[in-house]
Amino acid sequence: MTIINTPEKLGKYGKELKGALSRNIKTEILVSMGTCGIAAGTTPVLDELKKEVLEQNLQDSVRIVPVGCMGICHSEPSIEVIDMESGQGAFFGNVTTEMAKAIVAKNIRAAGVHTVAKSWYYPEEGQNAESVLQARIVLRNCGRINPESIDDYISRSGYQAVAKALTSMKPGDVIRTVVDSGLRGRGGGGFPTGRKWQFAAAQKSDEKYVICNADEGDPGAFMDRAVLEGDPHSVLEAMIIAGYAVGSHNGVIYIRAEYPLAVKRLHQAIDDAKGMGLLGKNLFGSGFDFEIELKYGAGAFVCGEETALIHSVEGKRGEPGFKPPFPAISGLWKKPTIVNNVETFANVCAIIRNGADWFKKIGTENSPGTKVFSLTGKINSVGLIEVPMGITLRDIIFKLGEGIKGGKKFKAVQTGGPSGGCITEANLDSPIDYNSLIALGSMMGSGGMIVLDEDDCMVNIAKFFLEFTLDESCGRCTPCRIGNKRLHEMLNEITIGNGTHEILAKLRKLSENIKDTALCGLGQTSPNPVLSTIKNFENEYLEHIDHKKCPAKVCVKLLSYEINDSCVGCTLCARNCPVACISGEKKQKHVIDQKKCIRCGVCYEACKFHAIDKN
Repeated sequence: MTIINTPEKLGKYGKELKGALSRNIKTEILVSMGTCGIAAGTTPVLDELKKEVLEQNLQDSVRIVPVGCMGICHSEPSIEVIDMESGQGAFFGNVTTEMAKAIVAKNIRAAGVHTVAKSWYYPEEGQNAESVLQARIVLRNCGRINPESIDDYISRSGYQAVAKALTSMKPGDVIRTVVDSGLRGRGGGGFPTGRKWQFAAAQKSDEKYVICNADEGDPGAFMDRAVLEGDPHSVLEAMIIAGYAVGSHNGVIYIRAEYPLAVKRLHQAIDDAKGMGLLGKNLFGSGFDFEIELKYGAGAFVCGEETALIHSVEGKRGEPGFKPPFPAISGLWKKPTIVNNVETFANVCAIIRNGADWFKKIGTENSPGTKVFSLTGKINSVGLIEVPMGITLRDIIFKLGEGIKGGKKFKAVQTGGPSGGCITEANLDSPIDYNSLIALGSMMGSGGMIVLDEDDCMVNIAKFFLEFTLDESCGRCTPCRIGNKRLHEMLNEITIGNGTHEILAKLRKLSENIKDTALCGLGQTSPNPVLSTIKNFENEYLEHIDHKKCPAKVCVKLLSYEINDSCVGCTLCARNCPVACISGEKKQKHVIDQKKCIRCGVCYEACKFHAIDKN
């Protein structure tokens, strides 16, 4: 394959390639082949589409493109059909193999495919985003290109940013552009990316490192995975730029081994980039060398913390270290190291191509740009979204998410995962940025957004996140190892009916102590779910404590089951009861012995006549 060494040749190659890819092609059918799409059954749909193209002899006019996640997780398997002449496209969801023939023939109506809501449409990079809810920078190529084709990436301005940086910018110019853009770390902390690069660049060292943190572990979060599966070259290109800026020639992508598809596509992207002279020695004739290797994580959540990650890469136990010194001063192998997560890197190329001023026009003054969220929970349209900073939660949940599932009432939304907090209906119109979320007692985190409805118990939600933290804590510091265990024990006492006002006071005090004394960010933020649920739903805690009732009817030990007058005596409940606490004759109303009942709910689930009340 041709080796590209100059930006002029790359630009020419990119233009020629783009023309070749679209030549004679009248229709493109993009097929979502991320992990969620494959799990939903997109592979047989892809195979059937390819088969229909051949059988209808349309291979010269129809191009089938396997792409990464489109973000339309609520309607997988999903496709996009693009008319190449007009440039117009439409998303379609819940596609089956039976629909393939009509789709290829462009008879969409006959296929019975439903159109995905317009709110999921988004503009291309650089287009006006004022009239839509989404504006994609990080996800600009996800769902648009074949992630296993470097040609597809180049055809959409791929490797133009690194060509520009290496041939027409000095390292200081690159850093200044990133600083001026206001880009903040998207991994949770929100530290200014450019400043981190400045610290590393200022260090005198024979060796420096660039690390991409792909150890995504928040419950309900899948943003980084989607980027690596759908646009791996964007991260490679950004890491080369970062290496050039700080004086590093070695890059490491630390990715959890639980992401096999992302790992596979990263390996291929690295091999393809090396094969075209875009990674390795003397890039673009600049004399700059850069190599990238993968390191696998075993799924430890704490290794998302940068010092624990570095220890893991070094082959040590994945435990956080004391700071200072910060990794930018002394990191991997005691050398200056910058650690940025996948989403942060995925912003860099667009910033270099378009400039800092362009980026700052998007979002808010203190939080420029966009943010990727995985929108999950009790929501009608689960998916991956990228929105300008400053958008309101109401727009995200009720426009992009299309409201609460089953017509239930919205209760709260958990942002920031186990390190974040819940936000209530009273704050739905608050703008989403780093500062506003902290003010509300939550945080941006990596981008998980879990929507809760009236059937969720907030005490139980706090306990759920504490359980996650207990499992994932490295155990190095006492506040996290012991303190969170005590918090979990107190929450458990409340949910089984043994809670007191004294326990509630201890919950608050111990939570504040852990925040002040834990070693790393994981421990320091672990009490946030407890504190935010107490702050916003104290009445729910008091219901558990004072009345021994769970308003959401979730906490098993506080429930009771009673048979009402709708009982027809079918005996189904009695036959399914595991402790034989239900008695009664056939065709007569049955009775539950409350002393023997273990509150398992089997009878409630088994009854076909709504004859059992859950109180």
